[in-house]
Amino acid sequence: MSTPGKFSFSLAKYPEAGLILVIIVLGLLLSVFGGTVSLPKFQNMPDGTRKRVMVTDAEGKQKPAFETVNKFFNARTLVQLAKDTSFFAIMAVGMTIVIITGGIDLSVGSIYALAAVSGAIIFSGAGPDAGFGPILLGVLITVGIGTLLGFLNGAMISGFNVHPFIITLGTMAIYRGIAFVRTGGQSIGGFPEGFRQFVRWELLPELSFVPLIFMILITVFGGIFLSRMAIGRKIYAVGGNEVASRYSGIRVGRVKVLAYTISGFVAGIAAMLSLGYYGAGTSGDGQGYELNVIAAAVVGGASLVGGKGTALGAFLGAIILQMITNGLVILSIPQNYSQIVIGLVVIAAVLFDRLNAWLSNRRLLAKTSRIKKEVVQESDTPIPTPPQPSK
Repeated sequence: MSTPGKFSFSLAKYPEAGLILVIIVLGLLLSVFGGTVSLPKFQNMPDGTRKRVMVTDAEGKQKPAFETVNKFFNARTLVQLAKDTSFFAIMAVGMTIVIITGGIDLSVGSIYALAAVSGAIIFSGAGPDAGFGPILLGVLITVGIGTLLGFLNGAMISGFNVHPFIITLGTMAIYRGIAFVRTGGQSIGGFPEGFRQFVRWELLPELSFVPLIFMILITVFGGIFLSRMAIGRKIYAVGGNEVASRYSGIRVGRVKVLAYTISGFVAGIAAMLSLGYYGAGTSGDGQGYELNVIAAAVVGGASLVGGKGTALGAFLGAIILQMITNGLVILSIPQNYSQIVIGLVVIAAVLFDRLNAWLSNRRLLAKTSRIKKEVVQESDTPIPTPPQPSK
């Protein structure tokens, strides 16, 4: 046993520390091996706009100025990384909650698409000059459709007592099919300018803060929900041992429905943010997001057998996957290999989780054996009897 006051650190106890270390190592590798690139220089004007910096050459002609920066470690790449991560990280938190219950949601990309299409129809009908009311209605429709679809997934899984893989595999096709029928495969645009300006609001150049703020808030609330609230502990209990949870009085069905509803809710939020940022919605939105979102949750430490995972881990896992995706571009590796790399990362994360579980069990057995030996030794030690007073 560890002595009092002795410092001990375990990745099993603090898995997020290992993820942060991976992010640091990836950043250093990309900074070292990525090389440099010449980018055009811009300057911020007093009115808030950005203007190209011009220089005069030897012939007295004006030409654009360029600066040489590290391909990875520069403001533009880091800003792009933060923006791209936000959409996946938001959905990864919801997916982590589902996986903790021992389930899976293959329809999250289709929920994202149908929610985006539903909101796009409202925004497009309102027009570019729409006021606050139509914008609020579009936001509520987008998030509400996502929440409803997640609830339907959970209700069918719990009500029919069918494996989540089967139900969500079916709804993945159904939801995207509905989105295609609604749009005819066409893109829907013409959104209110006020909505787009809000989502694309920039406090720093090229850094949209609204998706970033939503990502941070959902990660924080997800962490509080799982670690500080009674329902969060029930979610872990259901994933750890569903039968024991049922006998202990936990309404397992309701817990599962809530988990899938949350997954749909955050997918609706991500869809709403994407509509404001990109300004269009199609039935092809979110194609292949299932792999990326599940991969982010698994890389973040969520166990596919249930009972394990954190919101912070999902957030860090999304950052790692996006760094890998950006790293392929920086290292001039064809994007065709991105899905292969992500698949390998998922397999490696699952194998590492199983190895970590095996090592934890070994340590637990060794500790239990050591305690038993100490108890036996103490019981075999003769207890000295006090001397009897002479008569």
